[in-house]
Amino acid sequence: MPIQREYRKLEGVEEINIYDMQEKDLFKYVDPVMEMPKIPFLTTLKNIPCDLDIFIPYNDGEDFIIQMLGITALERGNIRPSDVEGRLLSECSPGFHEILQDIFYDVYKNKSNRKLRFNYYHKDKLARLANVNVLYDMDKIIVISELRYTYDKNLESQKEYDENKANLIEYFSQTGSYYKVNDRYSWTQGIYNIINRPREENDEYYNIIFDLAIPEDRPLIDNIQKKLDSGRTSLESVIRIRTHDDILKHLDLNFYSKFDENGELISRYALIKDITKNSKRITRPVDFLLNGFKNSKKLALLIDPLNQKQYEYSEGFYNIVEEDKETYSNRKVIIENIVEQDTVESFRKLFNREIDKLDETFTYNVKGNPNNQKICEIYIETFEFGQEEHSIGFLTDITDERQKQKELKEANDHQTVLIKEVHHRVKNNLQILNSFLNLEKRAYKNQPNIIIDHMQSRLSSLALLHEKTYNTTDFKNINLKDYIEDQDAKLTTLIGLRDGITFTSEVQDDITLSIEIITPLLLVVDELTMNSIKHAFPDDWPNKTISKTFRKIDENTGELIIKDNGVGIDKTKKDMKHSLGCEIIKNLTKQLDGSIKYIDVDEGTGFRLLFPLTMEHTISQ
Repeated sequence: MPIQREYRKLEGVEEINIYDMQEKDLFKYVDPVMEMPKIPFLTTLKNIPCDLDIFIPYNDGEDFIIQMLGITALERGNIRPSDVEGRLLSECSPGFHEILQDIFYDVYKNKSNRKLRFNYYHKDKLARLANVNVLYDMDKIIVISELRYTYDKNLESQKEYDENKANLIEYFSQTGSYYKVNDRYSWTQGIYNIINRPREENDEYYNIIFDLAIPEDRPLIDNIQKKLDSGRTSLESVIRIRTHDDILKHLDLNFYSKFDENGELISRYALIKDITKNSKRITRPVDFLLNGFKNSKKLALLIDPLNQKQYEYSEGFYNIVEEDKETYSNRKVIIENIVEQDTVESFRKLFNREIDKLDETFTYNVKGNPNNQKICEIYIETFEFGQEEHSIGFLTDITDERQKQKELKEANDHQTVLIKEVHHRVKNNLQILNSFLNLEKRAYKNQPNIIIDHMQSRLSSLALLHEKTYNTTDFKNINLKDYIEDQDAKLTTLIGLRDGITFTSEVQDDITLSIEIITPLLLVVDELTMNSIKHAFPDDWPNKTISKTFRKIDENTGELIIKDNGVGIDKTKKDMKHSLGCEIIKNLTKQLDGSIKYIDVDEGTGFRLLFPLTMEHTISQ
């Protein structure tokens, strides 16, 4: 049975709060230590509207013998006078002995009086109250307790007594209420106990509770007022106020309103309770934890998330659900925004205490919007502390992690496809080289150097293509200019320096091609270049040059002009049917879905190749 003591200086009363007292805490059956004499005026004492308990000091005040207990104490313990009279208080009622021993000893030694108030709580609600005077008279400790039920009166008297008792409880407790009628407030004494000041003349003209709200809770007050003005018949909330003597308090508010048929306010009643002690018991041990989570935007600590009023969430919670901390209340509408109905059902079971733990991953529609979703993990577990049920949990936003996992999987899948693509291209290119080699072995069987030069050039072009596409993830947009410049550099190294030939190129910057186009295009360029090297330049030819120009004709067609400044060719042989090289060029052009023809130039030989800028991209599976 948890006990708290507090001295109320304003009233000069020592207040003793007793929580969840059990019958077993009240009395035990023990043997008496002495026989008690009969108390005179017993009938008279039983009709006094208060309880009278009498104790005899024992062993110079080290303990006290029960001579008499009042009716309320006997009824509460479900015992008879003979069960307790003559017993030591320490043996018969250890719980009350622990509470009263020091008080009785002080009154006994100093022959003084002590004022007490006993508040009995059940599940944090005030169940009953007793105002007690402890005094020393006739060598005995006399305990006079106001408030006890007198069940021998008629029903009407009992009702009046109950009302008086309720008023007394409110007078001395930290629970109060107000009525609002015709824009005037009527405040009960309990409210003044809460705000710790006497009544003032103007109190009926304004809300003296709302007026004390701390700045951080002002938006919440405004929100409460808006809801009350909108026609709500009932509303619950918790706010914080700071009294005139600078004490911070947590108040539990319950509003009840009546409206006429036109929606006009008839009256409003509010029950207000000071829950500061309960709030501190919950939050103080975990303040350091909440502070540890204050900078976390994707991880939230949840303190008592199953409690609709007394809960604490770290900043991350409000960031995840995208709610305003100042106006948020612990609403189940948050759960309604969860997509997975299995998770919603698990929450229902947890709220109904059908399960004591929740561990789920779910999709959350922010503010109910399915176009703004987050993937979250939630863990909540219930536990008991101080004979009360509490809960603790964690909420984690794992949206980014899930997205990264998805992207990684897609990247791995794509990488697998790319590897297949590269293998497919290498295989095709090797088949092309093998076909060219077989053709040239027959055509140039007595000229091995020509075969070697051609193969070196082709291998260089295909190696360049393979090198540049090896680390790419995009086979649809390959920049042509980079390839042509590198191809010129390779040709200069292989042949240009040896034979004194200069290679120049001019490529429009924004030409990008798929690998299906650029592969045969480079091979066509390579074959045309090798033809010029082989046929255009005698050994003593000056300023040997092969030039290329690439440009877009329109959105769908590209143009290549390639020419040399060599000896030129016989006009009668411009049908491109007279050599193996021409056959290879024609086949590659067909593969490219393009067209090629000779063009007239001032000197040497020129060709114009038209090719598509786009072609359907397929990846071999």
